Amino acid sequence: MSDEFRKNLLGPEPTYLPEESDVVARLEAGDEAVDLAAKHPTSSQVWAILADEAFDEGRTIESYAYARVGYHRGLDALRRSGWRGAGPIPWEHVPNQGFLRSLYALGRAAAAIGEAEEVDRITKFLNESDPQAKIAIEGRES
Repeated sequence: MSDEFRKNLLGPEPTYLPEESDVVARLEAGDEAVDLAAKHPTSSQVWAILADEAFDEGRTIESYAYARVGYHRGLDALRRSGWRGAGPIPWEHVPNQGFLRSLYALGRAAAAIGEAEEVDRITKFLNESDPQAKIAIEGRES
């Protein structure tokens, strides 16, 4: 039996997004996420930060919108990285965290506005991506 055949039986390989070193450096230097969103609109990390800030300030609809942008930008990046709509997206790989945080934030905002079907879909997607992501995100919020 070939190695390629065995891989297919085990399911898709994990997807690892590329580093966003410029975004990380700018955030560490104190740049605001809102300013970085204009300069780096493809960064899920920036949109996740904006979603969290809006949610923390009670701006649920804005949080939902920011999270949706981060989610879609993340899907684009995942596809460019070889993701085919299924398979692990490991939390421990730091560049994946922006997408996973956006996905979590979208579910949180969807729950706040009573969109139950979307919450179910996102919960399933997040758990299939990496069950540790939700635990890590919720641990950061405590």
